Amino acid sequence: MIPRPKKILTVILFLLISMVCVAQKDVPPPPQPSDVPPPGLSLGVSTIALLLGGLFYGVKVLLFRNK
Repeated sequence: MIPRPKKILTVILFLLISMVCVAQKDVPPPPQPSDVPPPGLSLGVSTIALLLGGLFYGVKVLLFRNK
């Protein structure tokens, strides 16, 4: 029984890929947290106005879609 070239190629590629995965370096540890907290997001008037404008535009599109 002669092995098929596709099967041989598949086995070789599988072995090569598994060796590459084993050869990867260790993941470096995550950075240490600092004492300074990250900046917070402020919801200003412009953000709320933008969200309300988008809401009204979406309602308008849905209401007048069939006309």
